[in-house]
Amino acid sequence: MTKGQQQPKVKKVPQRMCVGCGQMKSKKELLRVVRTPDGVIELDTSPAGKKPGRGAYLCRDKECLAKAVKAKRLERVLEQPISDEVWAKLEAGMVSAG
Repeated sequence: MTKGQQQPKVKKVPQRMCVGCGQMKSKKELLRVVRTPDGVIELDTSPAGKKPGRGAYLCRDKECLAKAVKAKRLERVLEQPISDEVWAKLEAGMVSAG
């Protein structure tokens, strides 16, 4: 490479950890669960995954959701208890999103 030339930019792929299984995966492979500023917990369905609020990531797998429920990992990350009704909505959302 001669002086003055720049190397081509390599775009980094954002990596996030699944709160269920603990594996690092690309952000696009995971579903984002968000606690909005109003305290509502829901799936982030925005295309870029940038809904405002505190977020946690899960694989598109019911087993990971079950692990996160059992160990209360999602509650810990979102800093809020999660009702059974919200768990049911998340599970239903995973089915439709996956």
